[in-house]
Amino acid sequence: MNAVIEPSRHKLSIDDYMRLGEAGVLAPDDRVELIEGDLIDMPPIGTGHMSVANRLNRLLVRRAGDDAIVSVAHPMRLPPWSMPQPDFMLLEPRPDDYASAHPGAADVLLAIEVADSSLRYDRDTKARLYAGHGVAEYWIVEVGARRLHRFRGPRPGEAGWASSETLEAPFAVAPQALPGLVLHSEEIWPEGLAG
Repeated sequence: MNAVIEPSRHKLSIDDYMRLGEAGVLAPDDRVELIEGDLIDMPPIGTGHMSVANRLNRLLVRRAGDDAIVSVAHPMRLPPWSMPQPDFMLLEPRPDDYASAHPGAADVLLAIEVADSSLRYDRDTKARLYAGHGVAEYWIVEVGARRLHRFRGPRPGEAGWASSETLEAPFAVAPQALPGLVLHSEEIWPEGLAG
């Protein structure tokens, strides 16, 4: 009698993922990220997403100053199986500006995803991933609805958050680690502009 062997999924580690890039299997402009051992194609960026991201970029850089490094669409190392690329991270300043290693969860003061078509994925998969690894705070900026979902107090053992809330425009919000960095909804979505 032959034993039944079930196929198993082959998860990629961060090292595997990096080797794929170094070997040219993944091109520098491929829009993929490593999430829990799987390569995930990121959706195309629409104009609403782009305009909100451009405004956030200007606001975050101006307001963070030397208190944080604003990292745009760069990887975060969450060993051993994940290397997401949030739209923005506010990082602890380091003299080498992270030349020696990608930032890990402990380096991230705030992770931000701008959600257009990706809201469910960002709210479920990404929120669980960031909490599970201890990212201090996570925001989802929901483009079309003009709202912000804020998650604070990661519970790594449970992959959940101590608090979560949804802020409807008009609102003012600041990261817990940088209370002086206040963003107003009307700056993210100026009156009369789409997106």
